Amino acid sequence: MSARARRPMRRARRRGGSWLRLGVIGAGLALAVGVRAAPVDELHRFLAQTSSASGDFTQWNSKPAAADRPAPAGPAVSQGSFEFLRPGRFRWSYRAPYEQLIVSDGEHLYMFDKDLNQVTKKKLTGALPASPASILFGSNDFERDFTIQNDGGADGIDWIRATPNGKDSLFSSIRIGFHEGLPVAMQLRDSFGQTTRLAFDHVQRNPALSIDRFRFTPPSGVDVLEDQ
Repeated sequence: MSARARRPMRRARRRGGSWLRLGVIGAGLALAVGVRAAPVDELHRFLAQTSSASGDFTQWNSKPAAADRPAPAGPAVSQGSFEFLRPGRFRWSYRAPYEQLIVSDGEHLYMFDKDLNQVTKKKLTGALPASPASILFGSNDFERDFTIQNDGGADGIDWIRATPNGKDSLFSSIRIGFHEGLPVAMQLRDSFGQTTRLAFDHVQRNPALSIDRFRFTPPSGVDVLEDQ
C-alpha cells in the first residue's frame, strides 16, 4: 500500500483515538490538596479551592481483545503535560509517542496533530458532554451529570467512582484515586471496553497562568476541520 493510501487510514484511527483522549483531559486534571478526608470530600474541595493547575502525566490505553485476535501484549503509553484555568480553559500537550496539542479557550476546542498537519475545531459546549472534563472545568453542579460515590481502597489509594447519569457520555465509569489528600491516579472505561489509566507528577496547584496560554491560532498551511 502506498504512503498516500495509508495516510487517510491512519488519520481516521488517530482522530478517533484523539477524541477519546479529549475525555481523558479533564480526568487528568483532578489534582487537589488538603487534609485527609473521604475521597468524595476531596473532589468537592478541589472544585471549591482550585482555580488552576499544571503538571505532567503518563497515560496507558488498554484495548479489549477482538474475537479474531489475541489481546495486545501491553498497553500503549503516552506522556505529556497539562495546564488548566477554570472554568473551561485547558492546554493538554502530548510529547510522546506523537506530538499533539489540545487547547480550549473556554468557547472552542482545538486539536492540533503535528504529524498529520491538521487542526480540528469544535464548540466546547458540544465537545465534552458528561465527561471528566465537564466535572473539572465547569461549575460545581457536576452531580447533575454524574452519580458520585466512594469506591473503596487498594495499595494505599482511596477511590471514588463517577457514573454518568445520561447516555451521551463516552465513558461507562470514571474512577479518581486519592493518596494522602492528593488525587494521584485515574481509571476510565469507555463504552467499547477500552480502559485508560493516568498518573500525575510535578503538580502545581493554583499557579499564575496567563490567559494567552489558552488561545490557539492554527499554524500557517495546516488543514483546519470544523466539527459542529
